[in-house]
This record gives sequence, C-alpha cells and structure tokens, in this order.
Amino acid sequence: MDDQNKNLILATALSFLVILVWFVLFPPEEPVQQTPQETAGQVQTDGGAPIAATPSTGGTAGQTGTPPTLATTAEESREIALSKSPRIEIDTPSLTGSIAVRGGRIDDLALKAYNEDLDPESPLVTLLSPVGGPDSYYALFGWAPGGALALEDVPGANTQWQVPEGARLTPDSPVTLSWENAGGLRFERTISVDEDYMFSVTQRVINTGADAQRLAPYGVVARHGEPDVTGFFILHEGVVRVSDGELEEIDYNDMPDMDFDEREAGRVNLQAVEQTGWVGFTDKYWMTTLIAEPGQSFSSVAKYTGAADIYQTEMRLPTVTVAPGESQEISSRLFAGAKEWEKIRNYEETFGIDRFVDSIDWGWFFFLTKPIFAVLHWLNALIGNMGWAIIGLTLIIKAILFPLAYKSYVSMAKMKELQPEMEKIKERAGEDRQKLQQEMMQLYKEKKVNPASGCLPILLQIPIFFSLYKVIFVTIELRHAPWLGWIRDLSAPDPSSIFNLFGLLPYTVPNLGILEILSLGILPILLGVSMWLQQKLNPAPTDKTQAMIFAWMPWVFMFMLGQFASGLVLYWISNNVITFTQQYLIMRSQGYKPDLLGNIRSGFKRDSSEEK
Repeated sequence: MDDQNKNLILATALSFLVILVWFVLFPPEEPVQQTPQETAGQVQTDGGAPIAATPSTGGTAGQTGTPPTLATTAEESREIALSKSPRIEIDTPSLTGSIAVRGGRIDDLALKAYNEDLDPESPLVTLLSPVGGPDSYYALFGWAPGGALALEDVPGANTQWQVPEGARLTPDSPVTLSWENAGGLRFERTISVDEDYMFSVTQRVINTGADAQRLAPYGVVARHGEPDVTGFFILHEGVVRVSDGELEEIDYNDMPDMDFDEREAGRVNLQAVEQTGWVGFTDKYWMTTLIAEPGQSFSSVAKYTGAADIYQTEMRLPTVTVAPGESQEISSRLFAGAKEWEKIRNYEETFGIDRFVDSIDWGWFFFLTKPIFAVLHWLNALIGNMGWAIIGLTLIIKAILFPLAYKSYVSMAKMKELQPEMEKIKERAGEDRQKLQQEMMQLYKEKKVNPASGCLPILLQIPIFFSLYKVIFVTIELRHAPWLGWIRDLSAPDPSSIFNLFGLLPYTVPNLGILEILSLGILPILLGVSMWLQQKLNPAPTDKTQAMIFAWMPWVFMFMLGQFASGLVLYWISNNVITFTQQYLIMRSQGYKPDLLGNIRSGFKRDSSEEK
C-alpha cells in the first residue's frame, strides 16, 4: 500500500471517527417537560438591591414577611393569567402582546415573524408569559428603597400603576405609567419600542416631599421553572452576559450550585464592581436581555431561588439621592426577540452594546463560524434562497482552497504515473520494509512528489464542516429556510423517506426512534452516490483491506449523515461534486486520464466476486 493512499485512508478514517463519536455519543436530548410554576413572582428588596422573586398573595406592593402560598393551579391557562391585570397593548411590525398594569411587567410577548412550525397557520412563537400561567417569563423594572424608605414606599411587583386611557405601545407611541406614594414621591416609567425587538425604559422619581430620599433603580428578567432546552452540548442556553468586556455563559443546571460571589456580583459593595454591558437569558433562537446605557456602571446578578423555583438575572444600578423639589431619572434597554444576526449587529453598533453579536453562540471555532455565516448571509441576500447560498458558499470555499487542491491533484496524477516504478521497488524490497520505505522516499524526492499533499485538503475540510454545522444549528436565519421542492427547512433533516418511496406511497412514516437512521431521504442518498462516484475517479486499491474500507465509506457516511440538517448534507454533496470536477480536470491536464467508467465496472465486478 503506497504512502499517499495510507494518508488518504487515515484522514478519511479520522473524519469518520470524529463525526461518528459526535453523532452517537452526543445526540440531542429529548426535551424534558417542565411543570408550570404555581407561584407568582414578586421582587422584594434588601439593602438597596433586589433579591430573588418569592411567592406573593397579590396584596400591597412591598409587603414584608413570609407570604402564604398563592392559590394558583398549574392548569390555569395563560388567558386567565393575562386577565388578572388590566393591560396595555403592544403592537409593532415584529411584536404583539401586552404590558400588565399591575406591577408594570412586560410579560406577554409573541414574535410576528415566527411560527412554532412550518405551517403558516401554526401559533406564533411566544417569548414572554405572565405570572400564574405556564412557563412564566417576564421583565420587571423598579426601585429599591434606601435610607428611611420602606418597601411600601416604592413601586413593587404588584403596584397598580396609573396609565392614560387608551394607552397603546407602538413604535410611534410610547406609554408612561405613574404611581405616587404617601410621602410625596412620584414615580413615572416611560416605555418605548422600536420596529424590531428593542424596548427603552426610562424610570423617573420626583420628590415633592420635605426630605431627601435615597433609592436605587434596577431591572429584572425572571423565569419560573427551568425551561425546555435543546440539550445539545454544542449550544449554550441559559444566562448570557457581558461585563467589562468579558462574555460569560451559565447553564440553568449550574445556577443552583453557584456560590454567593457568583450569584450576587457586587451585592455587598455595589460601587466596587463597575460593570458595563448586558445580562439576560438566551434560548437557541430567542433572547431577553437587560442593557445599560453606554458608560453606565451596574452590577450584574444571576441567581436561582430554590423555594420558588425561579431563575433570575438582575441589573442593579447605583443608588441616587433625590433632594426635595428635584427629580432623578435613569434609562436602560430591554432586548426581547429573535437573535437575528443583522439586527443584533446593528444594535451593537448603534447603541454601543459591547459584544452583543456574541449572544449568538459561535462556539470554539468562532474565527471560522463568524466569517462563514457573514458570507452565507450576504449570499442569501444576493440570491434570495439559503439553499443556493450554501452552494455558493461551497464554491467560494473550494476556490479559496483551490491552490492546495491543485497541488494535491497534481501530486496524485504524478503518483499514478509512478505506479509501475513503485511496483518494481516493492518486488525488489520483498519483505524488507525499511528498504522499501527508503527507496520509495528516494523516488518521491527524485520526481518531486509529496505523498502527503493529498491529505491536507481533506483535513482542512473537517473544521470547515464542523463550523458550518454550528452555523446551521444555531443561527435563526437557517430556521425554516426552504431550498426547493420538498426541502422546506434547511435546519432539519431531509423529510423524504425511503420507507414511503419518497412520498409516492400515501402514508406518513412514523417516528422510528433509534431506527430513524435507516429512514434515508433523497439528499443522503445523493450524498452517498456522490462520494462513491468521487471514489471511482481513481483506480481501485490493490490491497483488499484498503479496497474494503473505500467500498464501505460512502454508504457509512450516507447513513450516518442522513439525520443531519439538510443544509449540511447539501453542502457536502456540493463539495463532492466540485471536488470531483476539479480532480478530473486537473488530473487530465497532467496527462493522466482517469477511466471512470472502467473503474465503476471493475468495482461492480469486484463487489460481486467478493459476495461469492
């Protein structure tokens, strides 16, 4: 077996092994159904900073002591939960929902551009949900009392705000909520929203009393109960934040075990920890984050309250002093929506949000995933179809790697020309392996042939393949993106199946569980055929073991990648076709004329003889 073929087999086997381990040992986990949280959340305060939300009876804002259990059942519908408070409608080109007047929570939000599945009549994706209903998830803003102020002196999670009659939040019409305590403090909260997913919240306090007052503004994003997550190790879902330029990701299952310093960042001495950036929760495609104004110091907190089963992130801003007859205000932002790359990047540049685009989980190969997605996004905007954009991306990648591929295929052609001389060396060396290697290396040196050059293009394809898989898996632009015909979602496996003759038989293939790998679609089969044809471009190896490995490789990959995203399989097919074309033309230009049809015929004959 010559060194060039040994290296080729080694590289192919390594790539096969990596993908096999990834696919078999780390498959996506089945989502775990969570029990909806049965308690309503109320943010209380302690020492000038908000602490974990606790169950509330729905009484007066700022109520102290240990509250009794709220009589709310897990079966209470979302609609009933929404009816517990008067509401301010939210209506933008991208969002629909409402704000609860009680507590001023932003707790009802759906995304107009995204359905739960491919059916355009399916429900819209729901991002935020009210307390008391299933999957409670909301944003809350407020003031923590300081000095002589008590909890009842500041608006809390159950405060009944005053709003103008007919108030409606749109990009053209912000809304202002107001509330006044008995001591002469008037609180106002103005909420505005753009046409996409960014809310601006300005909190204002006006002191009409006789004494100066100290208090601290904050923002909270809370989730009741651990949410359903994808559960795949290559994707982060949970807390995401940037503080002082550092990106931090915390999984939900790690939050209960966080120590005090990790949970309560800067709680003891707020001024000692000056952090800039943002903090919140990220899902695979959606995100809700609190964002400070550029240059505004704040303390970022991520915590879990076991008694109430609430996951919570907080943005604690410095304490302010409001003198009699004066006012203080603080502005912050709330992002609540889809992690669309272009919009998130624009927010980062427009508002100076540090590393906001890194809320998309680019992974360890970020130096590849980021440019790969940027090119893919550009091609999609140019062509108008993500499937053709993937094919265009493949052409660009192959063009970049062409100098290496050219050297590889030229070397391969020369190796084929040297085949007779190599056979003579094998005959002379006999069983003397050292002599065989020495003479082979001398021959390569004389003819200026590098037997390892064929490995490099294959090895370079491995990180590119993984990076493209990451891009297809985590970016929302690939979600429900069609190509042509039956491929309506490039982020999902090919939906066609050999078990119903690719739709010719009038029945739907049921869920086959672990046997799903046998349900091959059209794209995986084309992948196997394209690998097989590329393999037949070269004369068959004379070594039986080597020939067997080569013969099985296309079909092993066909089954193994059958349940991968169809966009990734489309890339691999395109790569095989372009590689085949390049290799065929380059080898012919070097004087070697591959007998493709002869190799195929001989392959059939060898396969049938091996069966006998």
